[in-house]
Amino acid sequence: MCLKMWTVWKNLNLTTIGNHDYENPWMYKNKPFTSEDIGDYIGFVYLITDANGKKYVGKKLFESKRKIPPLKGKTRKRTVIKESDWKTYYGSSDEVKALVESGSSFRREILHLCKTKGQLSYMELQEQVDRKVLLRDDYYNGIIQVKIHKTHVKDISDE
Repeated sequence: MCLKMWTVWKNLNLTTIGNHDYENPWMYKNKPFTSEDIGDYIGFVYLITDANGKKYVGKKLFESKRKIPPLKGKTRKRTVIKESDWKTYYGSSDEVKALVESGSSFRREILHLCKTKGQLSYMELQEQVDRKVLLRDDYYNGIIQVKIHKTHVKDISDE
């Protein structure tokens, strides 16, 4: 690829991996993460950092499920499962969303890939508590809310 073309791509902050192109890719272990990397994982815990170093810790599922009305003559609702908006997701914080819409740039990093919802919730909570996100001014997080039963996290090692 010629230098001029690379500069244009770099300025657009666009990464091409296989058949997937999306802006500002999620990074996992310093490599862009794509749909092909999902495998058996159901979601991830992430860290988003703005240009000034302010951060946000959260979690995101790779798939979304929703119920739709039953077919004519049937009584059971149907479940539709599709890939979520994880490629374009920047968190649930209204402040972060507003900054993204205004054109601010963020680094998006996957901290943990998880195979169960219980593991996902626990790892998010652990990252938020370890980083003291509610006590520090350099985090956008304003609330921590979680409900986890110990049977849901039995596969997590105590490291």
